[in-house]
Amino acid sequence: MNILDKYIIKKFLAAFFFSVVILVSVICVIDFTEKNDDFIQHNLSMSKIVFGYYLYLFPYFANLLSPITIFIAVVFVTAQLAARTEIVAILASGVSFKRLMLPYAMGGSVVGLLIFGLIGWVLPVGNKSRVAFERAYIKLPYRFQGRNVHIKIGPRSYVYMESYDNTSNIGFHFALETVDGTVLRRRLTADAITWDSTKHVWHLSPQLVRTFRGPQDEMLQTVPARDTTLNLFPKDFASNYKVAETLTLPELNASIQTKIERGADDTQLYLSEKYERYSYPFAIVVLTLIGVTLSARKSRAGVGGQIALGFVLAFVFIIFVMLSRNLAQVGSLSPLIAAWIPTTVFSVIGLALYRFVPK
Repeated sequence: MNILDKYIIKKFLAAFFFSVVILVSVICVIDFTEKNDDFIQHNLSMSKIVFGYYLYLFPYFANLLSPITIFIAVVFVTAQLAARTEIVAILASGVSFKRLMLPYAMGGSVVGLLIFGLIGWVLPVGNKSRVAFERAYIKLPYRFQGRNVHIKIGPRSYVYMESYDNTSNIGFHFALETVDGTVLRRRLTADAITWDSTKHVWHLSPQLVRTFRGPQDEMLQTVPARDTTLNLFPKDFASNYKVAETLTLPELNASIQTKIERGADDTQLYLSEKYERYSYPFAIVVLTLIGVTLSARKSRAGVGGQIALGFVLAFVFIIFVMLSRNLAQVGSLSPLIAAWIPTTVFSVIGLALYRFVPK
C-alpha cells in the first residue's frame, strides 16, 4: 500500500463515517418526533428513551442505510478529487484507472467486512433490546390470531389446536397425533392445554386417547388431567415482530432448521434474512466501485449533481432489496435468488459503466 492508497482510503472512510453520523442523526430526530406521543403516553424518561432505544436504533439505521452512505462517501470524495484535477494528475503519472480503483475496493471491503460482523453477531444483540422496547411502548399489545394451528413437534408427532390465547397461555381443542408415514397410530385429544409457568410444563385437561393397532383394531382410553412436557412452548405463539433481526447467525440457522422441521409458514422470512446478511457486504463493494466510475471525471453539474446521482442510484438499490425481500417472503421467489438479485443487477450495471462511461 503506497501513499496514494492511504490518502484515498483515509478520505473515503472518513467521508463514509461522517455521512453515517449526519444522515442517521437526522433520521433519528425525525423518528423521535413521530414517536414522541408514545413516549409521553408511557411517561418515559429521556435517559430511558436514549439509552434503552436510540442507542440501539442508531446502528440499526446505520446498517440499513449503508448503501446510501457508502455511495455518497465515494461520490463526494472522488468528485472532489476530479474537481481539483487530482485524478487527471494521477492518471498522467502512469497510474491506470483500474489501479486507481484498488484503494476504493480495499476501503469498501473493510466496510463490507465490518457490516458483515455487525449484522451477523453484534447488531442482533442490540436489536433484542430495540424490538423489546418497540413491543412494550410503541406497538399495540399482541394477540395470537391463528386458527386451526398445526405444528410438527417430533419425527412422528404432530400437534393441533383450534385456537390459542397467548395472554393466558391456553390452547383449546388440543390434539396430539402420532403418525408412521401416512398411517395414524395414536391420537390424544383434550378440551384445553395450559402452560404452567412455575413448573414449565403443559397441563392437559382430561384426555381421550385412541390407539390404532390395525384397520379394525382400535383401543379407546380415558386419561385424567395431568402435566406433560412437549417440544412446544408459549414462545411458539408469541409475536414474531422482527424476531429474525434479533437472532445472530448461529441462532438464525438453528431457528431456520427448527422451522423447516415443523413446516412453519414463516420460514421464507428467516431464510431471506439469512441470505441478505451474506449478500449485503458484496453489495457495498459493488456500489463503491460504481460510485468511483460515475464520479471520476469532472461534471458540469458539479459535485452536487454527482452526489444527487449517487442518492438516486442508492435509493434504487434499496428499492430493489425491498422488492426482492417481499417476493421471497410471499414465496414467489427463492430467498437465495432474491437476496442476490440486487447485487447481481448492480454488478452488471457497474461492468457496463466501467466499459462505456468515459474516464
